[in-house]
Amino acid sequence: MAKHEAGKRASRRARRRWWTAAAVGAALVAAVVIGYFAYRAAADLPGAQVPSQGSRHIASATDPHEPYNSDPPTSGPHLPYIAPWGIHTRPIPPELQVHNLEDGGVLVQYNCDCPDLVARLRAIVQKYDKQVILAPYPTMKHRIALTAWRRIDAFDELDAKRVIRFIEAYRGIDHHP
Repeated sequence: MAKHEAGKRASRRARRRWWTAAAVGAALVAAVVIGYFAYRAAADLPGAQVPSQGSRHIASATDPHEPYNSDPPTSGPHLPYIAPWGIHTRPIPPELQVHNLEDGGVLVQYNCDCPDLVARLRAIVQKYDKQVILAPYPTMKHRIALTAWRRIDAFDELDAKRVIRFIEAYRGIDHHP
């Protein structure tokens, strides 16, 4: 009888070891798969990543602060309030833009006297009820710039799919510390 009980205990221990090894193996496989897809997702994000300049609040757009490391800006000193989401016909000060980006916004900006282009951009931006802005930005080098927190994509010819992909990738991601 004692031999039989000892055999049962050994069998239970062997099963437990097998299930533990299987669980650890499954967890490792899951971690590798998740890591692979996370790496692929990060590697395939639209736009260029820009180093962070922090998220310090300033009292006014005229307060002295370090220059932004991208044009339009993608992070850095900003006002303590945001610009209204939607369509703007006047440029938005960089110090105001940055807070919108920090709050999960995407800015679609243009530098041209180009009513056809603006109408096409407007049609894209109007599909989003919040966290997207269309505005002129007359001092930038390219005709179109897309910005999100620490991300920028600038180009000269409209590619609607590119604009939508950028908006969909970054809209709604809050970046408050």
